[in-house]
Amino acid sequence: MENRLKELRESLAMTQEELAARAGVSRQTIISLEKGKYNPSITLAYKLSKIFGLSIEELFMLNEGGEKI
Repeated sequence: MENRLKELRESLAMTQEELAARAGVSRQTIISLEKGKYNPSITLAYKLSKIFGLSIEELFMLNEGGEKI
């Protein structure tokens, strides 16, 4: 799964720590998400999408050749 977290966070001049605090998670969780090493729960995906004012689908995308649904 790919995401736009880092791009969007940086466009708002927001630190990983600030985003983590707003989402109610650790900074390490944000780091893992940005590196694509962790897929969020639906609850976390929803919280993050609301922070950026986007839909979940605009923030998180399945890889083209990737996982089967």
